[in-house]
Amino acid sequence: MESVLAAFRRVYGSRPLHLLTMLTGFGLLGYVIVTATPSVLWKPEGAWWHSMALWFVAAFLAHDLVMFPIYTLADRILGTRTSRPRHRCEPRVPLRNYVRVPALGSGLLFLIFFPGILRQGAALYFDDTGLTQEPFLGRWLMLTAIMFAVSAVRYGIRSALAGRKTRQPTAGGSS
Repeated sequence: MESVLAAFRRVYGSRPLHLLTMLTGFGLLGYVIVTATPSVLWKPEGAWWHSMALWFVAAFLAHDLVMFPIYTLADRILGTRTSRPRHRCEPRVPLRNYVRVPALGSGLLFLIFFPGILRQGAALYFDDTGLTQEPFLGRWLMLTAIMFAVSAVRYGIRSALAGRKTRQPTAGGSS
């Protein structure tokens, strides 16, 4: 069995689960295109910018050409080691994930609610709900601050526990 998997990996370049995932994704894409019909995905008449296909292309370009280099650079900066001297036995708790997770959460919330945060379509939103969009920005900022605060507290606790763990003498030491 091992040689079959090794041969598959050598020919395909990855595990069989990757191939299954890709085929499932393409199957889902085909189902969406057939169900939604191409006329729904591309609307050349009227408001052309309402076209789903155009939004997918724009999202692809915005992510791959703009956002990916920005957050890759930020991740690399977070991953660089500090030049602060440390004791040999002091463990290093990586900061990267304690910044990455709340930043990702904040970014996703912004992407989901950015029309409300930036107050786009305020009249239509008021007509539909009877409410204003004023609280959106404050709530997004508050949620972002809470996510970063919780992450900072978790980082502090983990750093303290890791520091205490290395300072404790081992049981069975010399007497």
